[in-house]
Amino acid sequence: MTVTLPKLLYARLDEIGIDFALLYPSFGLTILGYPDDEVRQATARALNRYYAETFAEFRDRLEPVAVIPTFTPDEAVAELRHAVGELGLKAVVMNGVIPRPGRPDDPRRPWIDTLGHESQYDYDPVWAACVELGVTPAFHGIGYGWGSRVSSMNYVHNHLGNFAAAQEAVCRSLVMGGVPRRFRGLTFAFLEGGVTWGAQLYADLLGHFEKRNRDAVTMFSESRLDPDVATRLHAEWGTGRIAGLGSRFDASLRRAIDAAREFEATNDLDDFAESGIGADDDIVDIFTRQFAFGCEADDPMNALAFDRDVLPHGARLNAVFASDIGHWDVPDIRAVLPEAWELVEHGHLDEDEFRDFTCGNVVRMLTATNPAFFDGTAVSGVEKQLV
Repeated sequence: MTVTLPKLLYARLDEIGIDFALLYPSFGLTILGYPDDEVRQATARALNRYYAETFAEFRDRLEPVAVIPTFTPDEAVAELRHAVGELGLKAVVMNGVIPRPGRPDDPRRPWIDTLGHESQYDYDPVWAACVELGVTPAFHGIGYGWGSRVSSMNYVHNHLGNFAAAQEAVCRSLVMGGVPRRFRGLTFAFLEGGVTWGAQLYADLLGHFEKRNRDAVTMFSESRLDPDVATRLHAEWGTGRIAGLGSRFDASLRRAIDAAREFEATNDLDDFAESGIGADDDIVDIFTRQFAFGCEADDPMNALAFDRDVLPHGARLNAVFASDIGHWDVPDIRAVLPEAWELVEHGHLDEDEFRDFTCGNVVRMLTATNPAFFDGTAVSGVEKQLV
């Protein structure tokens, strides 16, 4: 009952071991996915007003998080201006995986809009509003009910990895859509999916950029083949049925080479053009400075974020502690922080890294977009204590 009664939660914060908490809403996530426009927008507005009023006297230690619907940029900007500009809330959560009906060319197949690459709308006005209002867009959405998580009878089957799948989808879309490079002063948070998917995406982007950047991509094209050399090697070393192809092989190869050259001459092969990424350092900067990854206290893989020996370029990702004390699977809210400390006890993190995990990373994430975020709170000035 503690988390449902703001005054009681406020009174027990010291017992839990928390100095200041952001309160991400569980019911709010249902609102963000509700398909009816009028109901979704009205309910989000009502919930945000309720949060602002209910937690008004406790905001020195409890900061309610506004829900921002994102089915269209217009509704997102409108609620940002209301929740942040009018109600004075300082943190927001959005759904980054929006179900869309089938496109005109294939109306039978619904799809997932992830707000960046190939989105139905231009969401740049939303990110611009976040910069203007000084809020960090934090994303939370579910990854079941679509893709491979559609079991009709097994909750665990659908739940495994679903938050990571949803957060990876929006993160990848934002990167490939160029959002972080266009809004370099903005930080983004991806909630409850852990950090391992972020590490994988980070490494994978670097690997893909190495081989598929504008200058390198044609190195792997059929257009670079020398048909005379290939035909000669085929004739000298081919065996069995392959050896008998002769001129048929030569003609087929030349057609493939001609087709590749024609395609390259008429198409932009740079898959990274939209992203604004021009070097490895751009990817490193995005993932180590602009992105933060919400992690559950009991996830042993949180330590991966701090492993500079494993992560390419000696990077360290911004893993952010989440207590999740409002959910059914936390039987004792007093045990959450000690459970996170086990990473130190087991030798996976040192004390400075644990401090960043539970405090430093989230402080930097929030103050990057709003330097005054903690002014007037019980932890006012905490950002000045961070090295």
